[in-house]
Amino acid sequence: MGEAAARIGPNAILQFVPVLEAARGPEETAHLLAMAGIITLPDPAKGLIEEGPAARLHRAVRQALPHDAARLARAAGLGTGDYILAHRIPRPAQAVLKRLPARLSVPILSKAIAKHAWTFCGSGAFRLVANWPPVFEIADNPVVRGEVSDVPLCHWHAAVFERLFTAICGPRWRAVETQCCAQGSIACRFELHRLP
Repeated sequence: MGEAAARIGPNAILQFVPVLEAARGPEETAHLLAMAGIITLPDPAKGLIEEGPAARLHRAVRQALPHDAARLARAAGLGTGDYILAHRIPRPAQAVLKRLPARLSVPILSKAIAKHAWTFCGSGAFRLVANWPPVFEIADNPVVRGEVSDVPLCHWHAAVFERLFTAICGPRWRAVETQCCAQGSIACRFELHRLP
């Protein structure tokens, strides 16, 4: 699927904007949006957007703010997770999952994430590698496509996963990207683990 046809959720952009404005101000935020070719913000009511502008914004933040990019992307990912919890996962389902032991709620949430992966991985290929502990992969991740790095770059994705698991399955869950396409891996790999 080509970049023009591939779609991703608008929160890949929309949750970045308030984070950038709080950290860098409206002028620098506008500059970063312009670098990404984003003239107007997407309307969340219109659903998925082309992945290209979202990927370019993530890339622009990493290029323009290399020392702050990981922190900013994490904050945007946590905001995206909050949005999903408030608007996409029905509250009754959340209440039921929160009452279940982690051994039951974690695989259910993992499968739900896999079912809706098209909303956050665009033209990348999502794979649920393991349910316990959860391991996810996004092959050919468009958010880092074409980039080269010595360290993993997908802090936004990791933070989205972490927020969902901490809110629903317990506060001790952490998500870590252990491999990244930008490092030459075939897929970005996200491993969740529970702190003691």
